[in-house]
Amino acid sequence: MPAVDPALLQTHWLRSRFAQTPSWRPEVFEDDRIGQRAILRDASVLIPLIARPKGMQLLLTRRTANLHVHPGQISFPGGSRDAGDTSALHTALREAEEEIGLQSAWVEPLGSMPTYVTITGYAVTPVVGMVDPRAPLHAQASEVAEVFEVPLAFLMNPAHHELRTWDAHTGLGTPPTLPNPGRRSFYAMPWTSPDGQRYFIWGATAAMIRNLYRLLIA
Repeated sequence: MPAVDPALLQTHWLRSRFAQTPSWRPEVFEDDRIGQRAILRDASVLIPLIARPKGMQLLLTRRTANLHVHPGQISFPGGSRDAGDTSALHTALREAEEEIGLQSAWVEPLGSMPTYVTITGYAVTPVVGMVDPRAPLHAQASEVAEVFEVPLAFLMNPAHHELRTWDAHTGLGTPPTLPNPGRRSFYAMPWTSPDGQRYFIWGATAAMIRNLYRLLIA
């Protein structure tokens, strides 16, 4: 499939894309099929986009290594819906402020994407928003080890979307040609920053990025 033209990845084009969403079909991932067996809990994440002079960036976080759930993994700011939350947007913005100190006044919501069901039983609504480049950020040290940005053009190129497989029992990679009832599949989008820092974006985060690509290329 083609990459999204990097020249299109500008604030005005993204606004118009979400204002008049084209007909498109999100991919259904393995997590969705497995997770539907559980009682689902509502959650939201913020997919934060930042217009920089060097091009549109997507902001991500790396979770701290001492967390009980998904330690050290790359994720979007977000979490479970609280009783006082009035909408998926409310949840996403509240969690973003709690995790990275991003106040809602610095965010322009563009729209949301279809719910992504995780294997752990969460129904996650991805909310896409433009973040003012001047927004001050402060990571919650108990949850977030690092906040970083990846060029959106890199992520909107399917040449960088790797479909991988692993054995759910051993945790090892498995050849797709061999029968294996424990095989799981997932997308990965490895990225190396200009200073040589390596990031392994995968799982639910990569799946939601993949669906953002699907929306923008439609």
